[in-house]
Amino acid sequence: MSISIANGVWPTMITPFTAENRVDYAALEQLVEWYIGHGVHGLFAVCQSSEMFCLTLEERVEIARFVKEKAAGRVQVIASGHISDAPEEQIAELKRIAAAGVDALVLVSNRLAAAEDDDSVWREHARRLLDAIPDVPFGIYECPYPYKRLLSPELLSWCAETGRFLFLKDTCCDLEQLRAKLAAVDGSQLKIFNANSATLLGSLQLGAAGFSGVMANFHPELYVSLMENWREAPELAAKLQAFLGAASLIELQYYPVNAKYHLQRLGLSLTTASRVKDAAGLRGNHRLEVEQLELLSGMVKQQLLAEAAC
Repeated sequence: MSISIANGVWPTMITPFTAENRVDYAALEQLVEWYIGHGVHGLFAVCQSSEMFCLTLEERVEIARFVKEKAAGRVQVIASGHISDAPEEQIAELKRIAAAGVDALVLVSNRLAAAEDDDSVWREHARRLLDAIPDVPFGIYECPYPYKRLLSPELLSWCAETGRFLFLKDTCCDLEQLRAKLAAVDGSQLKIFNANSATLLGSLQLGAAGFSGVMANFHPELYVSLMENWREAPELAAKLQAFLGAASLIELQYYPVNAKYHLQRLGLSLTTASRVKDAAGLRGNHRLEVEQLELLSGMVKQQLLAEAAC
């Protein structure tokens, strides 16, 4: 397989909705431009941040197609979106999304086996999907909903050996597990992207390919700066890592509505409408937290510029 996935920052894209709760494609186009304008290296469309479990298949397919079109080759676009339980239905979903022209189809790890099933069930299901959808690159997303299924190093090694998998969005949040996973895929084309902010710098030092997580919806440029400078400026990287790890706690505070509020404040024409949470639940303290994070992010960026100029 000739395609490879770019190292770097891959935001888990949110989905803008109109006040009538329809997908807002004008706002989605603005969002694509905002991500790319802030230097990201790829886009992960149709994921949990996108509220994929609350999107129709037609919406999932159209969002994937639309993002790929608007990215216009400037960055790669990958997409998930198979949410069914039955393998036959998943194959149908994935074929539709593949036809949207994305650079890789991302399998949701918990859709391939039940929580009580062992890795052999997962492998059998994955092989069925690979055979049913030939000549298409794949990724894997260790999605926390409806349950988190982390891939063992042994299973990840099998995925690498198929030659079909290029991307893993890892959600283990543990550097020792990441070390073992990275060893399992060493020398293959399968790259691991950390979703956890607190362990990001440590994972890059171990060989991770980048970041793919929620917080790239708040300050992607800071993640890009860490990615691009951690080797040459280790002291600055350590300070930046400390901020990013602490700042990431905001994802526990009414996400994705708070991210939509933040983007709205930046001038994007987003509503705070969501299908997974009532936008009215964004309380005054949630708004203040977003506003205070924006102030701190600005201060960190100023410090980065000052130190870079020295």
